[in-house]
Amino acid sequence: MSIVTIGIAQINSCVGDLVGNAKKIESSVHDAYKKGANIVITPELALIGYPPEDLLLQKSFLMKQKRQLDMLQSSFSSLQGLHVIIGHTYLNQTNKLLYNAASIFLEGKSLGVYCKRNLPNYSVFDEKRYFNKGIQPLIFKVKNITFSIAICEDIWFDQTIYKAETDVMLVLNASPYNILKEKRRYEIVEKIVKNKNCTVAYVNMVGGQDELVFDGNSFVMNNLGKYIAMPSFCEATYLINIGKSGVIYPSIHNSNFIQPPDTVESKIWKALKLSLQDYLKKNSFSNVMIGLSGGIDSALVLAIAHAALGSDKIKTIMMPSPYTSDISKIDAFCMSKHLGVHHIEISIETMIKHFETMIFPFVKKNSNEKNITKENIQSRIRGLILMTLSNDTGNLVLATGNKSEIATGYCTLYGDTIGGFATIKDLTKTLVYRLAKWSNRCFENIPSRIIKRLPSAELYHGQTDQDTLPSYDILDGIIERYMGNNESANQIISAGYPHDIVMRVLNLIHINEYKRRQYPIGPKITSCAFGKDWRFPITNRFK
Repeated sequence: MSIVTIGIAQINSCVGDLVGNAKKIESSVHDAYKKGANIVITPELALIGYPPEDLLLQKSFLMKQKRQLDMLQSSFSSLQGLHVIIGHTYLNQTNKLLYNAASIFLEGKSLGVYCKRNLPNYSVFDEKRYFNKGIQPLIFKVKNITFSIAICEDIWFDQTIYKAETDVMLVLNASPYNILKEKRRYEIVEKIVKNKNCTVAYVNMVGGQDELVFDGNSFVMNNLGKYIAMPSFCEATYLINIGKSGVIYPSIHNSNFIQPPDTVESKIWKALKLSLQDYLKKNSFSNVMIGLSGGIDSALVLAIAHAALGSDKIKTIMMPSPYTSDISKIDAFCMSKHLGVHHIEISIETMIKHFETMIFPFVKKNSNEKNITKENIQSRIRGLILMTLSNDTGNLVLATGNKSEIATGYCTLYGDTIGGFATIKDLTKTLVYRLAKWSNRCFENIPSRIIKRLPSAELYHGQTDQDTLPSYDILDGIIERYMGNNESANQIISAGYPHDIVMRVLNLIHINEYKRRQYPIGPKITSCAFGKDWRFPITNRFK
């Protein structure tokens, strides 16, 4: 029986790093070759990173990519019998059209170029802005086994992909992570392998890229729907043996290949951790700074940052006001000490008094401590302190707002909305608690009292979040149905949510669009995140 060994290069590409990405590809290819691979496949656009966006409009970028691809091609000339498939862009010199493509090389010679046929143009994708649709399939044989190539969404919606006869379909992907994505990928591929009676080798990119985080989670599935999955959220090259009859099994070179399935919480944790690591590394930051309040949100951000960076690269700042409880100060201090993080405390009480003395003659006077203007002064002073320290040290400030707050505008513009990266931006409050509890069970990194206390911004005595917002289980349910499921107000109300609360929440979501446009980017982990997923106009009178 003919057996082909496929090297699946689960690569962490950085957009625009042509030299660095090429080195990773070359290293993976040579490593797989030494271990006996007959074919090596890389992710979609592995050479330039995904999504390259308007870099694709720069001719110099495309020219440099072509030169880098030519050098890679030459570097494979000594690899006898090895077929290498690389994701890149292809500029057709005849019609001058640009394609999302994959080239196959054998011993330094090109056997052909495949151009992606289905260009996604929804959610975070806008490939029709840059690319043209391909037409022709690409088929080749190795050891009497017929292989075909597809790129990402070719297999999701393009039924013509089924027409080409193939034993093994090689699919290059840059498929971003979200909580529901893994199950959807398996469903799509299972449909293909059964309809085509073939095997699919699915290679996916890994790593963080601005709002997106790619989980890798590459896998091979045979015609019976049986599959072997690679570990997620880590960069490596894995070898799989595939037979013409659909037999698949790991190569002996994969020492850590089979791993127990991750829980939903552990995958979210890995996604947020990797996203933060890559954002810092790829943008040349080394250290971070967190305003630690003693509450659940900043505690979770600190826990994730500690897992991603270690103790030495994090500084926490507690900035108590007259309304900050002793419990909050103690819990913030204890958590930082437990994690070995450098922690300082800067009281803002004097700054508040000076500011009020200076500005209150010019604003509507109100001695009530619940005055929203007075509340926002506290938050903006904290933001000023954090950004001043950031300017001085070069440390990146991590915003600590969650999706529930950002959705409803329960945040202060130029106060707690400041920062360079928002780690939990796409986590609703209920998901924040769920992840914090999971984290504490695994790592004992968050004081249990922080998790058990009622959430409060502590902007006046006795304040809780529910003085302003509906209970988080109701609020988050409405947000998920409206954003994630595209349900209308009537549908949400029909599901049992109170009419007045639904209408209030949906109104808050839309009148606070201007705040979200000024909020830092953060990793997308749900099916619809604020950012590229969500493109509502700020000026909008539709109700």
